[in-house]
Amino acid sequence: MTGSAEDALPYFEHAIRLNPSGPGIAPWYGRMGVVQLLESHIDAALVSLEKASNENARLPFVHAYLAAAYALKGQTERAHAELAEAQKLSNAYSSLANVEKSTWFDNTKIRALAEATYFPGLRKAGMSEE
Repeated sequence: MTGSAEDALPYFEHAIRLNPSGPGIAPWYGRMGVVQLLESHIDAALVSLEKASNENARLPFVHAYLAAAYALKGQTERAHAELAEAQKLSNAYSSLANVEKSTWFDNTKIRALAEATYFPGLRKAGMSEE
């Protein structure tokens, strides 16, 4: 949330190495995938986000970022399915206007990264603006 997204990756990787099969591993993979997507490392993001989803399919943010990543890769059907799952799990993903309300995007560096990757991916996945 400080705007230094790329600096977070080593910490996520370290947490995963410390407890690679712990019950709380899904959020670490999910957060790593978020940073990778924001940094435009779409293939790496898909790997991390899929691991997160496989470990815990009830994390709406993982499905939303998967939707964006799949859409950016041109995998429209998978993007639509992931977006539908995120929306089923949380009202926060009902529109792009709702997503943009997150305090995380108040940081100008993070917002700029999201405007280049995440938000366009959500649009391509079929998320409405309002």
